[in-house]
Amino acid sequence: MMSREQAYLQMLESTATIQWNIALILEAKAVEAEKVKQWAQHHIHARAFESHGEQLKESISIHEVIVEMVEGLTKLENGLYSNLKAVLGSGEDDGGGEGFGDMSGDGFSFGEDSK
Repeated sequence: MMSREQAYLQMLESTATIQWNIALILEAKAVEAEKVKQWAQHHIHARAFESHGEQLKESISIHEVIVEMVEGLTKLENGLYSNLKAVLGSGEDDGGGEGFGDMSGDGFSFGEDSK
């Protein structure tokens, strides 16, 4: 039977592996995003479309794919955060997890609240 400490260590090792894989995904997505940017700069212009509405529709569809990818990675990171909070906050009664600063279970603040 695995001790609690061993289980926590295994969770942390798994989290580190997942984070490494996320970093690789983000690197690949950055390369892909650069290619999309180059393609969009050459193809998403007024001359390529019959109307401004069609141009806007194409731009929005590209944007939606990017937002969907970022949302997926954000959900994955929030899940990892919950696991780390459980491991690192396990010795505290309030479940605070001191090393996480002002983060909440909903993710990070990107400054929207301060507006």
